[in-house]
Amino acid sequence: RRREERRRLRRRRRRRVCAEERERAARMCGIFAYLNYHVPRSRREILETLIKGLQRLEYRGYDSAGVGIDGGNDKNWENNARQIHLIKKSGKVKVLEDAIEKQDSIDLDIEFDVHLGIAHTRWATHGVPNSLNSHPHRSDKKNEFIVIHNGIITNYKDLRKFLESKGYEFESETDTESIAKLVKYMYDNREDDISFATLVERVIQQLEGAFALVLKSVHYPGEAVCTRRGGPLLIGVRSEHRLSTDHIPVLYHSANCKVDDKSAESKSNAKDKSSCSLPRADSTTCLFPMEEKAVEYYFASDASAVIEHTNQVIFLEDDDVAAVVDGKLSIHRIKRRAGDHPARAIQTLQLELQQIMKGNFSSFMQKEIFEQPESVLNTMRGRINFDEYTVILGGLQDHIKEILRCRRLILIACGTSFHAGVATRQVLEELTELPVMVELASDFLDRNTPVFRDDVCFFLSQSGETADTLMALRYCKERGALTVGITNTVGSSISRETDCGVHINAGPEIGVASTKAYTSQFISLVMFALLMCEDRISMQERRKEIIRGLKALPDLIKEVLTLDEEIQNLATELYQQKSVLIMGRGYHYATCLEGALKIKEITYMHSEGILAGELKHGPLALVDKLMPVIMVIMRDHTYTKCQNALQQVVARQGRPVVICDRDDYETIKSVNRVIRVPHSVDCLQGILSVIPLQLLSFHLAVLRGFDVDCPRNLAKSVTVE
Repeated sequence: RRREERRRLRRRRRRRVCAEERERAARMCGIFAYLNYHVPRSRREILETLIKGLQRLEYRGYDSAGVGIDGGNDKNWENNARQIHLIKKSGKVKVLEDAIEKQDSIDLDIEFDVHLGIAHTRWATHGVPNSLNSHPHRSDKKNEFIVIHNGIITNYKDLRKFLESKGYEFESETDTESIAKLVKYMYDNREDDISFATLVERVIQQLEGAFALVLKSVHYPGEAVCTRRGGPLLIGVRSEHRLSTDHIPVLYHSANCKVDDKSAESKSNAKDKSSCSLPRADSTTCLFPMEEKAVEYYFASDASAVIEHTNQVIFLEDDDVAAVVDGKLSIHRIKRRAGDHPARAIQTLQLELQQIMKGNFSSFMQKEIFEQPESVLNTMRGRINFDEYTVILGGLQDHIKEILRCRRLILIACGTSFHAGVATRQVLEELTELPVMVELASDFLDRNTPVFRDDVCFFLSQSGETADTLMALRYCKERGALTVGITNTVGSSISRETDCGVHINAGPEIGVASTKAYTSQFISLVMFALLMCEDRISMQERRKEIIRGLKALPDLIKEVLTLDEEIQNLATELYQQKSVLIMGRGYHYATCLEGALKIKEITYMHSEGILAGELKHGPLALVDKLMPVIMVIMRDHTYTKCQNALQQVVARQGRPVVICDRDDYETIKSVNRVIRVPHSVDCLQGILSVIPLQLLSFHLAVLRGFDVDCPRNLAKSVTVE
């Protein structure tokens, strides 16, 4: 028993270390690389492709950018591939683009039949944002190996100390440089013949932490190797010709080559050499075009960077090593584990280029707010039959009997996704008649929360890659609970690792502050609640009421969006304030939390979502004639109690702005400023009441002169520990 307890404590410590490393790693940088094989491209075209890829990743948040391409101006691409040219700049991608145009040493019109270019936007974790700390990082002054990296290497200090003792000189403050130097060290101490993929496999065995990597080398011209552990990475494929397969088999072998003072000084013997060799690459193990050799590969940390080039992609799993050699793509793993899928399928992205463009809007966030009538309709499309009052969630069909037998529902998420869980907890409890817990993923793990085999655990995440939500998922799977994913990203880690799930179909969300994903997650959970009670006679009238409300919802959202100008006028009165309180209760407590989060995220104002029932327990002390207060008061079962809270605020000389039902004349008469929204079913009203707060936060940020889509210190994928 004591041994088991010690093991449990060690596992808990490892989880915390992993969470801390991914907290910074998940403020994702951007990876993009492009390999053209027998598809002639000028250096200018290659650089334009790389820059465009980085621009598609700008929304993720970054402070510097860089590219690595073949140097030299020879007409033979192989001669040019024997040297690598780096261009790195702090600041925006536009600064890098300008720097490329000023390069005198490279001829931009030289054509390459085969070429690999890699590019990166960096979010600083180790070292200040400057060109030296920017990616790609190099192995030495000759640029023999270069690497781009998302994530964080936790043992980089040990690696750096070891490599410095071997005479390798470091020039940056980053953890990534230790990877480039380690590749060079492994190459310098190699046996006579070693592939690029095997070299990288040996390197990643020494790495601890989270990473997604793409590597390029002068020793392996025209070859690319990429790998991931804890960070998303996909490969896009484009060819005019039929491909050899639509499932790439995973190749396994052993390559247990540890770095230590003893083994590092010696060469691998014949036995080691044979154990580290790769299986032969042929038509049964690789992906390549059948008729002609011409093919292009795109490596990216996000599908938005490749969609304009191809919709055919392969999502890599943790510890996959993908290599492109002679235009053929193969995927390798060091060890075979129980449950490993034997192949990686080529998937078709359901994404359109115009979906990731701003169109006529000034920012992605504004565009996504105004897309909500369509996004909520897409979430419901094909799932709700409004004539027959039925709900079908195909992703849950195989497990619905098991879900119906469960004893408890646990919703686990972070940030906005957590608020979607809070918003729907009451209707879930009402329709399922089950206890429902809503947990912040980080706190859920900190408490070592008891989870049982008859629990059903939901994991909510827009990206499907949130690291602490992923850790909570694995924690629950270990304990035998059924796991359900609610995500917006096909092929994400959460969608792959859960037993079943619902894709919210909100479309790509580029702005850091989540808007349409919140409302689509909200509706997805309501649909689940409707599914759970479809055979309960006592619930039928309530079900029909909610389904009718869902049918009317897109049109009601359009009505709310017509209030944009009115809300903009309100923002002009509030934007110079330092703080705002948002109060509500019942179904609208989550609205207050979400509205306050939006204001914090993009306006940098202090804002607080307050449960109106707690007003007398402290928050009322903040209320005076100078404190901006927003109250959400709707005609539901908490209406009378909210009216009491309103009178308490007014009695303290507060001047609240009230978001209320447009027919609530009692409230309209009692306050000076109201935002009137259309009426819907009580459990859906939170969708209509949150949109004015989304618009308000947007206009406040614009008036305060801030970048709405890329707020400071934040990025789209964030881990909170």
